[in-house]
Amino acid sequence: MPTEPQDWKVYTGSRLPHDGISRLPPPPSWRPVAAPVLKERTLLDWRGSDEWPESARRGQHFEASPTILEMVNAALYLRRPLLVTGRPGSGKSSLAYAVAYELALGTPLRWSVTSAATLRDALYRYDAIGRLQDERVRGAVMESDPQVHERMGRYVRLGPLGTALLPTSRPRVLLIDEIDKSDLDLPNDLLNIFEEGEFEIPELRRLAHAGPVTVFTDDPGQPTVEITHGHVRCAQFPLMVLTSNGERDFPAAFLRRCLRLEMPNPTGQRAVDDNAKGKRLLEIMRLHFDDREMAAAEGVIETFLKRLSDDKLSNVATDQLLNAVHFVVHGQLGSDDERQKVLDALTQELTRSTG
Repeated sequence: MPTEPQDWKVYTGSRLPHDGISRLPPPPSWRPVAAPVLKERTLLDWRGSDEWPESARRGQHFEASPTILEMVNAALYLRRPLLVTGRPGSGKSSLAYAVAYELALGTPLRWSVTSAATLRDALYRYDAIGRLQDERVRGAVMESDPQVHERMGRYVRLGPLGTALLPTSRPRVLLIDEIDKSDLDLPNDLLNIFEEGEFEIPELRRLAHAGPVTVFTDDPGQPTVEITHGHVRCAQFPLMVLTSNGERDFPAAFLRRCLRLEMPNPTGQRAVDDNAKGKRLLEIMRLHFDDREMAAAEGVIETFLKRLSDDKLSNVATDQLLNAVHFVVHGQLGSDDERQKVLDALTQELTRSTG
């Protein structure tokens, strides 16, 4: 008898860690990688939920819509970055943690972008001043001296992007948070990294000795790694999740290299109308609160949904309701009037001035 075709999705939204990543087909021929994998002792190959640190569990309650599942899996198949746009509080950052948790890819690396962020800092940092001070204590040493080779790694630390590009057997997840805060050049600076998945560290490249140098990484679970010839090339393209609040436009060359996902807003008017007055929002709530807690906050939830359906609350975030419910369940304020003032403050519209 013919067998049923297997679902193509390796990320299923089940919120249960599994080894689906092993079912990924080879990358497209125009996205080759050829780096040898690191020694097994350096791999972060998390395969059981009991091994995970608490920081890695952040995404275990994420509710993925069908569109999210499709775009995440497309990014995994094509080895492309995923540009996620949405309102603050819509779960953009949590998506990276959810994928890493379910596919057992280790704790996501995180690069929080600011207007001063540079590509080099995200790849690696070289402490030239620290090295100079140490050499002054030891006395002048020639670059060809083996001691220089042995000590050089002390002054190099890979950044989150550089760590994500290490040649591990399983792809790492890198959260590039709020890319729209970067200066105008950074998106274009990333293009070569997106295409090639490699970079060089000139300070190590020019060493006379060709042996491996041990450097620090941005990953507490893998604090050091050996790099040869100052060259880093991934063995698996990392899943890069870039978040944006939609506050700027990006160059066409940058957008061409990304898959784009508009994060659904469960608190938007359309979401309430099309989803039986907040069914999706209630599903998200039940992932975070048990039946007793939901019952204790029933009045707050019903009021929130009614205001949404009446279009009286058109610009709010999901985490505002989560905060309000948590406050109702665990708050210790005495009077009803005092409690209501706090609840009103927690659920006010994001575009409204707070005075």
